[in-house]
Amino acid sequence: MNMRVLLLAVMTAVLSGCAGPKTLYQWDGYQSSVYQHYQTDDSSLSEQVAVLEESIEKARAGDRIVAPGLHAHLGLLYANSGREQQAMEQFEMEKRLFPESETFMSFLLKQNNREEIK
Repeated sequence: MNMRVLLLAVMTAVLSGCAGPKTLYQWDGYQSSVYQHYQTDDSSLSEQVAVLEESIEKARAGDRIVAPGLHAHLGLLYANSGREQQAMEQFEMEKRLFPESETFMSFLLKQNNREEIK
């Protein structure tokens, strides 16, 4: 009987180790999108935006938190494609979700406002 209990305990430990750690944030396609943005010109801004928007939707559907910087990067992509209002919304969202980004997001918001005035 003790051998069965020991075997069951070992099997439980082995199988639970296979599950892997659950990450705090939903990363999905964010990392590959950023890498693609800085390494190649193969994908258009609209393709990169679509990948990040899909990541946000997957995070919402799975009740997960998006990765830090995702909204900021999406905002920069929006700004580069002439969608200033959506860019500002993404910068505000990044600032709200990650208060430590407030200084940089405020800077980007001010830069965007100056460009709109010109």
